[in-house]
Amino acid sequence: MSSTGTAVQQDDLTATAVEEIRSQDTTERAGDKRGPLRQIAETPHPLSREAQEGSPNWFTIFFMSLFHGGAILAFFFFTWSAVVVAVALWFITICLGIGVGYHRLLTHRGYKVPKPLEYMLATFGTLALEGSPLYWVVNHRVHHQLADRHGDPHSPRDGGWWSHAGWVLQGKGLDGQTALFTKYAPDLMKDTFLMRLSKYHWVPLVVLAILLLAAGGWPWVLWGVFFRVTFGLHATWLVNSATHMWGSRRFATRDDSRNLWWVALLTGGEGWHNNHHAYPVSARHGLAWYELDINYYFIWLLGKAGLAKQISVAQRPLPRASE
Repeated sequence: MSSTGTAVQQDDLTATAVEEIRSQDTTERAGDKRGPLRQIAETPHPLSREAQEGSPNWFTIFFMSLFHGGAILAFFFFTWSAVVVAVALWFITICLGIGVGYHRLLTHRGYKVPKPLEYMLATFGTLALEGSPLYWVVNHRVHHQLADRHGDPHSPRDGGWWSHAGWVLQGKGLDGQTALFTKYAPDLMKDTFLMRLSKYHWVPLVVLAILLLAAGGWPWVLWGVFFRVTFGLHATWLVNSATHMWGSRRFATRDDSRNLWWVALLTGGEGWHNNHHAYPVSARHGLAWYELDINYYFIWLLGKAGLAKQISVAQRPLPRASE
């Protein structure tokens, strides 16, 4: 991995978090035949399907049903201004909040920005209703360490539906998993603002809904909150499911990750998933000129403006996949 600046410092990160993400996913493991995921240890990993399924999370199911119902209702309150609001908020929440903020900055530390900007991006991420920064980062770092093996929270080897939404609707997830927080997100746990935001991650979305109601009435709320959140959830979930099942493999990573252009379009560039698993810390996922990566373009602009430093960009080739 090379970088446009000096190497990203890992002073606040443990070897089991970002360093393992850097090293373990770069080449296909010797002898890994990608066999069944369900070769289970005596004690299942706490985020595995074995540990989570069989106990519906009714709290999450209620809110997922509510938002999906609101997304359908939005079509009966159609206005062009509401659609514009939804598209603008998709960019702010999915591209900037999740892709640029939660994923490439907080999880992989692929670049550095001033703390106020980091906090703003993290707040944008909460508006996507994908959970707190702390939970999102831990789940994703575990995913990279155990990609498509036992313990991966959302591998299609455990079933396509499970990897898409089943893992969200079953079990308690990270609730009570203090050891995983300490192991995988020590950097976030040291940050007072991010911990407070993680505790009250639902507040920004409530505030946004009130502002949209005041500014544009129910059409703006239904499109800017309910439809936009539902669309964004499925777009992100498709990265977990579709890009581990379909698409092309440029690199021989040890997991099932693939590049899928239409998921990249829905997420601002997160669909170039095989590229990402080959170079997890790279802030750039679209490695070819034709691989549209809106999220990286924004990071690049931040760099040109002097707001982003130490931007890691993949440049060294890996062996191509045989598939």
